[in-house]
Amino acid sequence: MTKRSEQIEKSVLGTMLNENYLITDSGIKVDFFVSQIHKHIFQCMQELIANRRPVDYVTILTIMEPSALGGANYLADLTSFTNPTKFDSYVEVMLESWKNREKNKILVQAREEDWEIGTIQKAFEDLEQEGSAGLETSIKTDLVRMAERPYEPMEHVPGVTTGLCDLDKILDGFQPAELIIIAARPSMGKTDTLNHFALHAGLNGYKPIIFSLEMSKKSMIDRLIATTGGYNRLRMRDPYQHFSKEQKSTWMPVLARLDKANIHIDERAGLKVSQMKAAARKIINTEPQLKPIIFIDYLQIIQGDLPYGNRTEIVGQISSDLKQMAKEFDCPVVCLSQLNRGVETRDNKRPMMSDLRDSGNIEQDADVIGFLYRDDYYDKDTEKPNLLEINIAKHRNGPTGTVTVRYVKETGMKYELACGKDGVKWRQ
Repeated sequence: MTKRSEQIEKSVLGTMLNENYLITDSGIKVDFFVSQIHKHIFQCMQELIANRRPVDYVTILTIMEPSALGGANYLADLTSFTNPTKFDSYVEVMLESWKNREKNKILVQAREEDWEIGTIQKAFEDLEQEGSAGLETSIKTDLVRMAERPYEPMEHVPGVTTGLCDLDKILDGFQPAELIIIAARPSMGKTDTLNHFALHAGLNGYKPIIFSLEMSKKSMIDRLIATTGGYNRLRMRDPYQHFSKEQKSTWMPVLARLDKANIHIDERAGLKVSQMKAAARKIINTEPQLKPIIFIDYLQIIQGDLPYGNRTEIVGQISSDLKQMAKEFDCPVVCLSQLNRGVETRDNKRPMMSDLRDSGNIEQDADVIGFLYRDDYYDKDTEKPNLLEINIAKHRNGPTGTVTVRYVKETGMKYELACGKDGVKWRQ
């Protein structure tokens, strides 16, 4: 057993000690481990989980003699190897190593017993199938389930509501496993739009998880309170002094309403997508009955995993990783994005696809791309003040179109103009 393999196995075990749900969710088998001590430890973990007991180094010691587990100190030290951000990749390394060991065993047995080529190939195929156990690739079962669709009324299951009925009509809500990019120039209302989406998702029974890579948790909460209660953000700086008696009377009901939205905010800066996945997985497993929706503010300040390459390549890798995260959690991932300065040089400053900053593969990876635009940002004397355009320029699985809502910058609130009437322009 190499030193690297030992470190990987320790990290996997240590992470599972901290996050017990990974013992069953990760798909790890005893034989994936090379170390006999690590096999014993994992078997103890499985037994504790099967008996619905907590898994820690103390309870593990009640299952098996310490000597078979490397000793009490060895077991306790495993938590120092915890690395949730690399857990998935380490499990993949262990899986591939196990496959290679099994292939070598097959080749040895084939040589000793003089197997035919077809028998060896069948053994390799069975091994690959066993390594991906639980992954159903055949469409036969799906086709059987779909057989009656033309003859029975289907129950319509919309996606996560955006809180804007005209936008929901275009998107049918935010759909599971989709990557949604909301892009705009600075000061257009990106973060307020994200907060609006998160608030309405939470109030409709979903679990919103916000990764605020730029703004502090306190600032995000203040904005959410202002949006929920319709409070002027300047007055929010000192509610005791600046709130009216009526506003003070609504304070506690507003906090209670926001609490019902069950929003989670991670304010750490410079996160990688792998770190966001680890954090999201932990939050999701606290209440697995609630479907998650993930929000990120914003794409260009996500830390890349590529050790080299230009910014476009790095952003391209990040957008690909975000799409994979949406698929892995089977939930919408809504990510804000900056636009390049080219917008400012045009007479018509409404954003276009070519304006996506460091675009990489964003246009390719995203299922939905929406651009925000406010005419009153550029023209203070406009005849249409306080209006925010949400232009769905790309929609992989449906129509595109522009929705216009009333936007109150002082509170962050958004209002429908006239649902289904004046607020939306359709493009097929």
